[in-house]
Amino acid sequence: MQAKLVKAGAQARKSAYAPYSKFNVGAAVLTDDGRIYTGCNVENASYPLTCCAERVAVYKAVSEGARNIIAVAVIVPGGGTPCGGCRQVLNEFNPDMLVLYGDEAGNLTSSSKLTTLLPDAFGPHNLK
Repeated sequence: MQAKLVKAGAQARKSAYAPYSKFNVGAAVLTDDGRIYTGCNVENASYPLTCCAERVAVYKAVSEGARNIIAVAVIVPGGGTPCGGCRQVLNEFNPDMLVLYGDEAGNLTSSSKLTTLLPDAFGPHNLK
Protein backbone atom coordinates (compact mmCIF):
# COMPACT_ATOMS: atom_id res chain seq x y z
CA MET A 1 0.00 0.00 0.00
CA GLN A 2 2.92 2.37 0.66
CA ALA A 3 4.07 2.24 -2.96
CA LYS A 4 0.53 2.89 -4.17
CA LEU A 5 0.22 5.91 -1.89
CA VAL A 6 3.56 7.34 -3.01
CA LYS A 7 2.63 6.84 -6.67
CA ALA A 8 -0.71 8.61 -6.10
CA GLY A 9 1.12 11.56 -4.55
CA ALA A 10 3.58 11.65 -7.44
CA GLN A 11 0.70 11.72 -9.91
CA ALA A 12 -0.99 14.54 -7.94
CA ARG A 13 2.26 16.53 -8.04
CA LYS A 14 1.82 16.86 -11.80
CA SER A 15 -1.22 19.10 -11.20
CA ALA A 16 0.60 21.50 -8.86
CA TYR A 17 0.13 25.20 -9.50
CA ALA A 18 3.46 26.72 -8.47
CA PRO A 19 4.26 29.55 -10.88
CA TYR A 20 6.17 31.54 -8.24
CA SER A 21 8.29 29.00 -6.37
CA LYS A 22 8.46 26.38 -9.16
CA PHE A 23 8.42 23.88 -6.25
CA ASN A 24 5.75 21.36 -7.20
CA VAL A 25 4.48 19.18 -4.36
CA GLY A 26 2.03 16.28 -4.37
CA ALA A 27 0.45 14.44 -1.50
CA ALA A 28 -1.84 11.50 -0.92
CA VAL A 29 -3.59 10.47 2.28
CA LEU A 30 -4.88 7.02 3.13
CA THR A 31 -7.96 6.80 5.33
CA ASP A 32 -8.89 4.02 7.71
CA ASP A 33 -11.47 2.71 5.24
CA GLY A 34 -8.83 2.30 2.50
CA ARG A 35 -9.64 5.36 0.41
CA ILE A 36 -6.88 7.54 -1.03
CA TYR A 37 -7.25 11.29 -1.50
CA THR A 38 -4.69 13.37 -3.34
CA GLY A 39 -3.68 16.99 -3.38
CA CYS A 40 -1.13 19.35 -4.86
CA ASN A 41 0.18 22.70 -3.79
CA VAL A 42 -1.74 25.70 -5.11
CA GLU A 43 0.14 28.99 -4.99
CA ASN A 44 -1.36 32.45 -5.06
CA ALA A 45 0.08 35.85 -5.97
CA SER A 46 -0.89 36.81 -2.42
CA TYR A 47 1.62 34.36 -0.95
CA PRO A 48 -0.09 33.69 2.42
CA LEU A 49 -3.11 32.33 0.54
CA THR A 50 -1.07 29.47 -0.90
CA CYS A 51 -2.21 25.99 0.19
CA CYS A 52 0.15 23.06 0.63
CA ALA A 53 -0.46 19.72 -1.06
CA GLU A 54 -0.88 17.89 2.24
CA ARG A 55 -3.64 20.23 3.36
CA VAL A 56 -5.42 19.98 0.02
CA ALA A 57 -5.43 16.17 0.33
CA VAL A 58 -6.62 16.28 3.95
CA TYR A 59 -9.38 18.78 3.18
CA LYS A 60 -10.57 16.66 0.26
CA ALA A 61 -10.72 13.60 2.51
CA VAL A 62 -12.55 15.45 5.26
CA SER A 63 -15.00 16.98 2.79
CA GLU A 64 -15.90 13.42 1.75
CA GLY A 65 -16.52 12.35 5.36
CA ALA A 66 -13.15 10.87 6.34
CA ARG A 67 -11.97 11.54 9.87
CA ASN A 68 -9.10 9.11 10.46
CA ILE A 69 -6.04 9.31 8.24
CA ILE A 70 -3.61 6.45 8.74
CA ALA A 71 -0.85 7.53 6.34
CA VAL A 72 0.26 10.41 4.16
CA ALA A 73 2.76 10.47 1.31
CA VAL A 74 4.53 13.74 0.59
CA ILE A 75 6.22 14.03 -2.78
CA VAL A 76 8.79 16.79 -3.30
CA PRO A 77 11.94 17.10 -5.38
CA GLY A 78 14.54 15.00 -3.59
CA GLY A 79 12.06 13.88 -0.91
CA GLY A 80 11.17 15.97 2.13
CA THR A 81 8.95 16.45 5.13
CA PRO A 82 5.70 18.37 5.59
CA CYS A 83 5.97 21.97 6.77
CA GLY A 84 5.04 22.82 10.35
CA GLY A 85 1.54 23.97 9.43
CA CYS A 86 0.82 20.74 7.58
CA ARG A 87 2.17 18.72 10.48
CA GLN A 88 -0.36 20.43 12.73
CA VAL A 89 -3.24 19.80 10.29
CA LEU A 90 -2.24 16.13 9.92
CA ASN A 91 -2.07 15.80 13.71
CA GLU A 92 -5.74 16.72 13.94
CA PHE A 93 -6.69 13.53 12.11
CA ASN A 94 -4.27 11.03 13.68
CA PRO A 95 -1.10 11.89 15.56
CA ASP A 96 0.18 8.34 15.03
CA MET A 97 -0.08 8.34 11.23
CA LEU A 98 2.73 7.10 9.05
CA VAL A 99 4.45 9.81 6.97
CA LEU A 100 6.04 8.63 3.73
CA TYR A 101 8.52 10.76 1.80
CA GLY A 102 8.92 10.38 -1.92
CA ASP A 103 10.88 12.04 -4.68
CA GLU A 104 9.56 13.54 -7.90
CA ALA A 105 9.89 10.18 -9.67
CA GLY A 106 7.54 8.56 -7.18
CA ASN A 107 10.21 6.60 -5.30
CA LEU A 108 9.83 6.11 -1.56
CA THR A 109 12.85 7.78 0.05
CA SER A 110 12.07 7.56 3.78
CA SER A 111 9.32 7.38 6.37
CA SER A 112 8.56 8.31 9.96
CA LYS A 113 5.70 8.66 12.39
CA LEU A 114 3.99 12.03 12.69
CA THR A 115 4.68 11.98 16.43
CA THR A 116 8.39 12.07 15.57
CA LEU A 117 7.89 15.13 13.37
CA LEU A 118 5.61 16.91 15.83
CA PRO A 119 6.41 15.80 19.39
CA ASP A 120 4.20 17.10 22.21
CA ALA A 121 1.71 18.37 19.64
CA PHE A 122 -1.26 20.53 20.46
CA GLY A 123 -4.43 18.73 19.44
CA PRO A 124 -8.06 18.02 20.20
CA HIS A 125 -7.14 16.46 23.55
CA ASN A 126 -5.86 19.86 24.72
CA LEU A 127 -9.32 21.39 24.35
CA LYS A 128 -11.09 19.03 26.74
